[in-house]
Amino acid sequence: MNKVILMGRLTRDPEVRYSQGEQATAVARYTIAVDRRFRRDGDQQTADFIPCVAFGRLGEFAEKYLRKGTKIVITGRIQTGSYNNRDGQRVYTTDVVVEECEFAESKNSSGEHAGFTPAERPSPSSAAGDGFMNIPDGIDEELPFN
Repeated sequence: MNKVILMGRLTRDPEVRYSQGEQATAVARYTIAVDRRFRRDGDQQTADFIPCVAFGRLGEFAEKYLRKGTKIVITGRIQTGSYNNRDGQRVYTTDVVVEECEFAESKNSSGEHAGFTPAERPSPSSAAGDGFMNIPDGIDEELPFN
Protein backbone atom coordinates (compact mmCIF):
# COMPACT_ATOMS: atom_id res chain seq x y z
CA MET A 1 0.00 0.00 0.00
CA ASN A 2 1.34 3.42 -0.96
CA LYS A 3 -0.57 6.08 1.02
CA VAL A 4 0.69 9.38 2.42
CA ILE A 5 -1.11 11.89 4.65
CA LEU A 6 0.64 15.22 5.24
CA MET A 7 -0.25 18.51 6.91
CA GLY A 8 1.86 21.58 6.33
CA ARG A 9 2.16 25.04 4.84
CA LEU A 10 3.00 25.95 1.27
CA THR A 11 6.49 27.40 0.94
CA ARG A 12 5.52 29.46 -2.12
CA ASP A 13 2.63 29.87 -4.57
CA PRO A 14 1.98 26.76 -6.70
CA GLU A 15 3.57 26.61 -10.14
CA VAL A 16 0.82 25.58 -12.57
CA ARG A 17 1.26 24.52 -16.17
CA TYR A 18 -1.14 22.96 -18.64
CA SER A 19 -0.38 19.92 -20.77
CA GLN A 20 -0.40 20.21 -24.56
CA GLY A 21 -3.08 18.69 -26.69
CA GLU A 22 -6.80 18.64 -27.18
CA GLN A 23 -7.62 18.06 -23.52
CA ALA A 24 -5.21 20.34 -21.63
CA THR A 25 -4.70 19.12 -18.06
CA ALA A 26 -3.54 21.33 -15.19
CA VAL A 27 -0.32 20.21 -13.48
CA ALA A 28 0.41 22.06 -10.22
CA ARG A 29 3.72 21.70 -8.41
CA TYR A 30 4.29 23.00 -4.91
CA THR A 31 6.26 22.25 -1.78
CA ILE A 32 4.82 21.99 1.71
CA ALA A 33 6.79 22.43 4.91
CA VAL A 34 5.83 19.71 7.40
CA ASP A 35 6.91 20.27 11.00
CA ARG A 36 8.95 17.56 12.65
CA ARG A 37 7.75 16.28 16.01
CA PHE A 38 11.21 15.71 17.44
CA ARG A 39 14.59 17.32 16.97
CA ARG A 40 17.82 15.33 16.88
CA ASP A 41 20.88 16.62 18.69
CA GLY A 42 22.75 19.07 16.49
CA ASP A 43 20.00 19.17 13.85
CA GLN A 44 18.81 22.72 13.25
CA GLN A 45 16.10 21.75 10.76
CA THR A 46 12.61 21.69 12.29
CA ALA A 47 10.63 20.89 9.14
CA ASP A 48 10.78 18.68 6.08
CA PHE A 49 10.06 20.18 2.67
CA ILE A 50 7.95 17.77 0.62
CA PRO A 51 7.53 18.28 -3.15
CA CYS A 52 3.95 17.66 -4.34
CA VAL A 53 2.29 17.45 -7.73
CA ALA A 54 -1.45 17.70 -8.41
CA PHE A 55 -3.10 16.87 -11.73
CA GLY A 56 -6.39 17.88 -13.35
CA ARG A 57 -9.09 19.18 -11.05
CA LEU A 58 -6.70 19.21 -8.06
CA GLY A 59 -4.19 21.22 -10.10
CA GLU A 60 -6.88 23.77 -10.94
CA PHE A 61 -7.87 23.90 -7.24
CA ALA A 62 -4.24 24.63 -6.32
CA GLU A 63 -4.02 27.39 -8.93
CA LYS A 64 -7.21 29.06 -7.74
CA TYR A 65 -7.05 28.73 -3.94
CA LEU A 66 -3.57 27.84 -2.66
CA ARG A 67 -1.03 30.52 -1.80
CA LYS A 68 2.25 30.73 0.07
CA GLY A 69 1.63 30.06 3.79
CA THR A 70 -1.69 28.26 3.31
CA LYS A 71 -2.01 25.32 5.71
CA ILE A 72 -3.35 22.22 3.96
CA VAL A 73 -3.84 18.51 4.50
CA ILE A 74 -3.15 16.26 1.55
CA THR A 75 -3.46 12.57 0.92
CA GLY A 76 -1.70 10.90 -1.94
CA ARG A 77 0.99 8.47 -2.92
CA ILE A 78 4.77 8.63 -3.20
CA GLN A 79 6.06 8.38 -6.74
CA THR A 80 9.70 8.07 -7.73
CA GLY A 81 11.21 8.72 -11.11
CA SER A 82 14.38 9.67 -12.92
CA TYR A 83 15.58 11.58 -15.96
CA ASN A 84 18.83 12.66 -17.59
CA ASN A 85 19.63 16.35 -17.18
CA ARG A 86 21.33 18.53 -19.82
CA ASP A 87 24.76 17.34 -18.68
CA GLY A 88 23.73 13.72 -19.20
CA GLN A 89 23.66 12.96 -15.47
CA ARG A 90 20.92 10.77 -14.03
CA VAL A 91 18.63 12.73 -11.63
CA TYR A 92 16.30 10.85 -9.28
CA THR A 93 13.03 12.41 -8.09
CA THR A 94 10.54 11.70 -5.32
CA ASP A 95 7.16 13.48 -5.27
CA VAL A 96 3.85 13.09 -3.52
CA VAL A 97 1.10 12.76 -6.13
CA VAL A 98 -1.89 14.51 -4.53
CA GLU A 99 -5.16 12.56 -4.53
CA GLU A 100 -7.08 14.74 -2.03
CA CYS A 101 -6.48 18.25 -0.70
CA GLU A 102 -8.23 20.17 2.10
CA PHE A 103 -7.65 23.39 3.98
CA ALA A 104 -6.35 22.77 7.50
CA GLU A 105 -7.48 26.11 8.92
CA SER A 106 -9.84 28.95 8.15
CA LYS A 107 -8.69 32.19 6.56
CA ASN A 108 -9.20 34.00 9.88
CA SER A 109 -7.05 31.61 11.89
CA SER A 110 -4.17 31.72 9.43
CA GLY A 111 -3.25 35.18 10.72
CA GLU A 112 -0.88 35.90 13.55
CA HIS A 113 -3.62 36.07 16.17
CA ALA A 114 -5.44 32.85 15.30
CA GLY A 115 -8.98 34.19 15.46
CA PHE A 116 -8.58 36.86 18.13
CA THR A 117 -8.21 40.55 17.45
CA PRO A 118 -5.36 42.06 19.50
CA ALA A 119 -7.79 43.69 21.92
CA GLU A 120 -9.58 40.45 22.81
CA ARG A 121 -6.62 38.06 22.71
CA PRO A 122 -6.22 36.60 26.20
CA SER A 123 -2.95 37.24 27.92
CA PRO A 124 -0.87 34.37 29.32
CA SER A 125 -1.41 35.79 32.79
CA SER A 126 -5.12 34.94 32.51
CA ALA A 127 -4.33 31.27 33.15
CA ALA A 128 -6.07 29.84 36.15
CA GLY A 129 -4.10 28.14 38.93
CA ASP A 130 -4.58 24.74 37.27
CA GLY A 131 -2.63 25.82 34.18
CA PHE A 132 -5.65 26.21 31.89
CA MET A 133 -6.56 29.53 30.33
CA ASN A 134 -9.87 31.11 31.33
CA ILE A 135 -12.40 31.63 28.54
CA PRO A 136 -12.70 35.36 27.82
CA ASP A 137 -16.07 36.94 28.62
CA GLY A 138 -18.57 37.31 25.81
CA ILE A 139 -17.48 34.49 23.49
CA ASP A 140 -19.70 31.76 24.97
CA GLU A 141 -22.04 31.85 21.97
CA GLU A 142 -19.08 31.28 19.59
CA LEU A 143 -18.11 27.98 21.23
CA PRO A 144 -19.23 24.83 19.37
CA PHE A 145 -20.26 23.11 22.63
CA ASN A 146 -21.91 23.96 25.97
